[in-house]
Amino acid sequence: MSTPASMLDLDRFRATPLQHEPFDFLCVPGFVKREHLEALHRDYPKVDKPGSIPLGVFPQGPAFDALIEELRGAAVCQAFSEKFGLDLSRYPTMFTARGMCRATDGRIHPDSASKIVTVLIYMNPPWEASGGRLRVLRSPNLEDYAAEVPPDEGTLLCFRRSDTSWHGHHSFEGRRRAVQMNWVRNSVYIWHEQWRHRVGAWLKNRTAAAPARR
Repeated sequence: MSTPASMLDLDRFRATPLQHEPFDFLCVPGFVKREHLEALHRDYPKVDKPGSIPLGVFPQGPAFDALIEELRGAAVCQAFSEKFGLDLSRYPTMFTARGMCRATDGRIHPDSASKIVTVLIYMNPPWEASGGRLRVLRSPNLEDYAAEVPPDEGTLLCFRRSDTSWHGHHSFEGRRRAVQMNWVRNSVYIWHEQWRHRVGAWLKNRTAAAPARR
């Protein structure tokens, strides 16, 4: 039985130096191989609401399933462990997907202390808007940035979480797709986040479906 072709360019990832200022981060355009992008666009979860949505809430297709399976695999874990100098095999992974961006999204934050490494894989056509471009920040000031990353299809941004791993973007409203993977400290955090996101989505659906009061 033949091995499925890798969707990820781990050689490109390994060859890209880790940046240490203002914190440990890495940006790899073309991390997802171009020949897989069409299928991934087709099979991306049909997320029609803002927020980080746990996988399985919205329908997704086989190509997207294959991407997640590869991201969960030993080769990816080893490559990221070597890059960050951590044994990430000790930690569970959490996955969410974004499909829509609110004007209020992108507020500056360093990520939860329960996260160890954050991985973002963008899945959008070439980005033309000035908003929605994630900035790697030196401080909680959106204009004090070391790098700006357009969320173009196949682009990877990853970083080691710290109390000063500030990031955010200027306001954008509309479709903005991103897969997020986190190595986290324990499975309890994953359960809590999935429960929180699912309940939040349920409440939003109830609110949207409720008849307007006169």
